[in-house]
Amino acid sequence: MSDTYTVQRSLTIAASPNEVFRHIVDFRKWDAWSPWDEMDPGMEKTFSGPEGGVGSKYAWSGNRKVGRGTMEIIGTAENSSVEIALEFLKPFKASNDTAFTLRPSGDGTDVTWSMSGRKTLMTRVMGLFKSMDAMVGPDFERGLQRLKVAAEGT
Repeated sequence: MSDTYTVQRSLTIAASPNEVFRHIVDFRKWDAWSPWDEMDPGMEKTFSGPEGGVGSKYAWSGNRKVGRGTMEIIGTAENSSVEIALEFLKPFKASNDTAFTLRPSGDGTDVTWSMSGRKTLMTRVMGLFKSMDAMVGPDFERGLQRLKVAAEGT
């Protein structure tokens, strides 16, 4: 049994890598497509650091569905990737590496959203009932669909 887990979903978006990238690299744009914003429209959000790119930070606190945590962009490659350090504080503590990878595909962009982390005691217990992939994967799918609408609509 592995000590780590990975959740990954992909979707092709009919927009340029540049267009998709700008929706991901700026946390202030996430409210247009994040699957968690719709779960708690009253979620408190705090932004710090630069408006986008490395060092940009986002903290949230919401209902029990979205919990509380922080994200920080720790790496980017213009129009091709965004790497994020994700820290969940509630309902349980966990540290995850999250990445968006963008690849040109015809007139569009193949977008892959992935998250990996170490299995904690809490994730192991939860995994007895439902895998991380089954818990988070549908959120990634919904988020990518919403990202598609946001990027294709601009």
